[in-house]
Amino acid sequence: QEKSCRLSAALLGEGSEISQEQLYELLKYAALGKCRSAAQPSWCRIYHQSHLAGVVVVVLHEMSQLHFYRFYLQFKHLRKVFRHRFALTPSANFPVSLYGEGTNLKPQNTSQGLTSTSSECIAKSSDLQCDPIIQRYGRKKQGLTSYTLTLEEQKKNDYPIEGSPACKGYISTECDQQRTDSSPLFGLDCEMCLTAKGNEVTRVSLVDARGQCLLNELVKPESTVVNYRTRFSGITKKMLLPVKTRLSDIQTRLKKMLPHDAVLVGHSLNSDLQALEMIHPSVIDTSLLFARSEGRRFKLKFLAKAVLGKEIQCEQKLGHDPTEDARAALELAQFFIEQGPTKVAELNLEMLLTAEKLAEVSQNKAVLQPQGCGFQEQLNESPPLSKPCFLDCLKVTGQKPLLLGRQGLDSSGLCQRNLSTSNKQILQRALEDVPLSKFSIIQFSLGPEYIASHLHAGLHEKVRSKLTDMLTIYAGPFEENFCLKSVKKEFGRCGPIQSLTVVTETFQPYVCIQYEVLEAAQLAVESLDGAEVAGSCIKVQRPVTAAMLDCNVLIKELELDVENEGVIYVAGLKKSLTETDLQEEFSQLKDLETLFLPKDLQSGKHRNCCFLKFQKSQSAMDALEAINGWIMKGSELRSRNALAPGHLWRWIWQMNHSNGKQGKHIFYEKMEQLSDSEQDLRKKVKKLDHHIKKLYRSLQTNTLCVVLFPGVNSTHGSQSGLGLMGIKDDEGRCTC
Repeated sequence: QEKSCRLSAALLGEGSEISQEQLYELLKYAALGKCRSAAQPSWCRIYHQSHLAGVVVVVLHEMSQLHFYRFYLQFKHLRKVFRHRFALTPSANFPVSLYGEGTNLKPQNTSQGLTSTSSECIAKSSDLQCDPIIQRYGRKKQGLTSYTLTLEEQKKNDYPIEGSPACKGYISTECDQQRTDSSPLFGLDCEMCLTAKGNEVTRVSLVDARGQCLLNELVKPESTVVNYRTRFSGITKKMLLPVKTRLSDIQTRLKKMLPHDAVLVGHSLNSDLQALEMIHPSVIDTSLLFARSEGRRFKLKFLAKAVLGKEIQCEQKLGHDPTEDARAALELAQFFIEQGPTKVAELNLEMLLTAEKLAEVSQNKAVLQPQGCGFQEQLNESPPLSKPCFLDCLKVTGQKPLLLGRQGLDSSGLCQRNLSTSNKQILQRALEDVPLSKFSIIQFSLGPEYIASHLHAGLHEKVRSKLTDMLTIYAGPFEENFCLKSVKKEFGRCGPIQSLTVVTETFQPYVCIQYEVLEAAQLAVESLDGAEVAGSCIKVQRPVTAAMLDCNVLIKELELDVENEGVIYVAGLKKSLTETDLQEEFSQLKDLETLFLPKDLQSGKHRNCCFLKFQKSQSAMDALEAINGWIMKGSELRSRNALAPGHLWRWIWQMNHSNGKQGKHIFYEKMEQLSDSEQDLRKKVKKLDHHIKKLYRSLQTNTLCVVLFPGVNSTHGSQSGLGLMGIKDDEGRCTC
């Protein structure tokens, strides 16, 4: 049974910011696993990393945590899907910090540099004993049976195996006759489209030992096609419309065509057999035959050119030609068998690949140099660093990251790049290319007109103002000589109070109370409205402003936020209680997972409230009933569902304690400038959320998806970033 990947992150706690280095740590481990010195990140844990289908990073250019909470209702998909969130330290040079050190790899484009690199490769390859091909097969020429994969090798490389639970329902070719060195070779290649079921065959090609095409058939997939991947598969909707042939028809034909001692040849043939849902006992895989160190593999296109002198998979053609690919794999296997390991090793394939990549990098550098914008500028300006960059580590393992966006994302030549002019174009390319890449960075942007510094200032004030109003309640009326101390005590049972003032402009006195956490203000409204306090029956309400008209909707959506699932807020605690005391007191609650006791970020003193996270939502609901009215150390507890995650709590605290009360009239002026485009901005954010939703739905199961609001760090000011992450499960949700 296939293991599902899982993500665990201790993010409820202090809500402290995750640094760029820690983010890089996560991405490196997710993409590389334990190889290349990649270790489990210190702040979260990925279970079954080797089963990850891929990593997708969505960067929302020049957006910050501020944007997420200002347009919280518009980001409907993001807040409902991604269970893990974290505050992110803003960076002035975000691309470099995302990729890690050494991103500005400077290709040696001088003749001297190329000569020294080539000489080094030749010197290394002169000792053939160290060549992976020689180490695996020895120097002597052998028959074809020496190069077929053993059963263990097939299992290790995910080939369909007879009797395996994962291959239930697969059809055997029934080619069970003993193989000899004179057994016939057949080249096989398939093209797949992405359907609701996953990868399904849409074209199959089979060639015989002379390279003659025996089968070249279009196949109608069983499920609805989600992505035709035309650029790679060559398949279009129009091509499949008249097709009647089904997978079962192809399986029957292949069984009839293949003799009982047939040996199938292909490049990464396991993918083709998995898509065909067929089991064949004897295979030669050219991606493994031409062995490389550390599990890396040569691409078929490169081998065809370097070994056979043939150009295949040309960019001018629409998609790959499976017959051409099947024939190329077959001829590569025949070359290897006829020439033997020593002759193949003497080709110095690693040297040829290095020279090709250097030439490609130099060419990309020359083409990209005039653009001088966005990510490219930042990468060129960064100082050289000693450690290998993240992209380089991926390249070494044979992976080429995909970067899509409006900016010049990468000038090192290490990535598949594509610059687009609109978010819609970026999405369309992402839907085609992301399923084919192990690591992708997709950058969306609201556009330059929405990222100016004065707009950030206006947004900041609007969010600060609305949060302040949501944290504030008015209570009254009271008698003229009411006891303020008893009012403070009663309202203090709902949570930590930031400020309390008496309103005297009214006929009878009222009090204005600003809390430190949203849950406290909401608890006061719910539990004390209509109650008798200080001898008066009072009304408790929030300020009535235009911005607060949707407050109840926002509170409801915050309660339903996936990050608050299974989390409750408890108030009325005595400040003398320690975290250990509370752990002991709450130990009887079923499925309690985490306890978070907020504290003043300056004094370090604990507040009179805490958050409890439960493993199951039902356990949290049961705890709510049990805790309300619970007497702990002489104090009555009050409880409700959580509204704000740890990182937002910290952010609220910083805004409440900041000294940034400068020039309110300036903010109003800036807010007026913003209001003209506010409606348009909301529409753009809503559309952006929809783009991410479509991209997310197209991802394979077990894909780690990270959405980043990178934050702003410039001469005009700094805004914290925000990250959302999760691993997509079978039902399209993000797992914990």
